[in-house]
This record gives sequence, structure tokens and C-alpha cells, in this order.
Amino acid sequence: MVAFLLAQAADGVFTYVGLATVGNWIEGNPLIGVLIGAFGRGAAVACSKLFAALLGVVLHLAEVHHAVAVLTVLYVVVALIPWTAVLFL
Repeated sequence: MVAFLLAQAADGVFTYVGLATVGNWIEGNPLIGVLIGAFGRGAAVACSKLFAALLGVVLHLAEVHHAVAVLTVLYVVVALIPWTAVLFL
């Protein structure tokens, strides 16, 4: 659970920095793109990460730990690694 929450936090920071550095067009999630247009970059990223964290906590409380573990790995592979490549390479 801690790894999942850290992955969410890191994704939030990387996403915000990436959007601020490269531009809003780089966001691959169309739902987040709509939220950015409606509420601004910071609010959209914060709300989406808080919502994802909340859903992870619900899965944890429901004792669906395997799903939380899979989602943690998924976030690292499809979010953190690509953002790392965009921001640092």
C-alpha cells in the first residue's frame, strides 16, 4: 500500500512538472486533459491523484492486495518510467 501511494505521489509530481515544462498537450489521459481545461493543471492533477489513492485505499481495505500490487507495478511502467524519460533524458 505504501508503494502504491508513493507511486501515485510521484506520478502526480512528475505529471505536474511535465505539464508545466512541456505543455498540457503531453498528457495522454483524455479525462485528465478535460479536467485540466476545466479546472487548471494543479487542481486536475491533485484531484486525479487523490481519487486514485482513495480507490487504492478502498481496494486495500477490501483486502484485494493483489490488485493494489498490480496497479503499483502498472503505474511504474506506464507512468513513472515514461515521465522519467520525458523529464530527465
